[in-house]
Amino acid sequence: MKAHIHPTLNNVCFQDVATGKQFLTRSTLTSARQEKINGEDYYMILREVSMDSHPAYTGEKRLVDTAGRVEKFTNKFKRGRK
Repeated sequence: MKAHIHPTLNNVCFQDVATGKQFLTRSTLTSARQEKINGEDYYMILREVSMDSHPAYTGEKRLVDTAGRVEKFTNKFKRGRK
């Protein structure tokens, strides 16, 4: 095997911005922000959405205004019909 061809694994903390939940792991990613967690330095990677806050994982349903979409479609393609 060739030496020095594998990427370096770093301690990384992925943090969900919406919920604040942290997930500690190792990754090749780095960031400018570091924090000490449980006595070890971790690179902090902030995520807008994770499995902790994504509607597909949490089971939350969002209301979609389908009636408004249909009306917009019919008004858009109406051609002088009454």
